[in-house]
Amino acid sequence: MTDETETSWPVPFSPADLAALGEGEVAYVKPMSSDEVRRLFPQAPELAPGLALFALLSASGTPILLTDSRDAAVANAWAQDLETVSLH
Repeated sequence: MTDETETSWPVPFSPADLAALGEGEVAYVKPMSSDEVRRLFPQAPELAPGLALFALLSASGTPILLTDSRDAAVANAWAQDLETVSLH
């Protein structure tokens, strides 16, 4: 028996499809300064300028956690069974 399903390459992905890849499995650790925090965490309190921080983001880019320690961001991801990758 043959599979009659054909896939044409490249497979078209919508932005929503790409954002969902790895959702619930992968999280990103993104270094950022306190000056950038409001963009991802609008509810965050006012922070001193120039602080080095780390954001943990879901595969779709949804903010999960903001911390001053990369290790804390990774530990939080592991506690949620998320594989971590770094963004530069």
